[in-house]
Amino acid sequence: MSCAVSAIRKLKKKNKKIVFTNGCFDILHAGHVSYLSKAKSLGDILVIGLNNDGSVKKIKGKLKPIVSQKNRAILLAALEVVDFVVIFKELSPLKLIKAIKPDVLVKGGDWKKENIVGADFVESYGGKVKSLAYIKGLSTSSLISKIQTSLQK
Repeated sequence: MSCAVSAIRKLKKKNKKIVFTNGCFDILHAGHVSYLSKAKSLGDILVIGLNNDGSVKKIKGKLKPIVSQKNRAILLAALEVVDFVVIFKELSPLKLIKAIKPDVLVKGGDWKKENIVGADFVESYGGKVKSLAYIKGLSTSSLISKIQTSLQK
């Protein structure tokens, strides 16, 4: 168990409301920042489960991530709304979710509740699962597309 997970558990015992989200967060952009600000507003402590480089490659393909896990973690941790960044190597964050037992599990609006990993587990002990509105046009894929288009001109 990581030091971060231990610290999060201690905060939970002090009745701090723990909010958890996860993802790759490759090429941090305004959509991520808006989403994380909304997630933080749902509790006291915002924890990000960050896919490591190996799991990103397996999920997104061999050309990703564009930004290394170390640099993605540094950028996310620098955001005022983020309290913890925990890097995980599995394809799914379920093991981390079970270790933390967040009060609120959050994903972007492009995720349906039944497809959110850990939703059943979190609800089993009275936790909440929230899907936050997705900001159209603000995605890593759209940024990459714009960059590729601009390079072709």
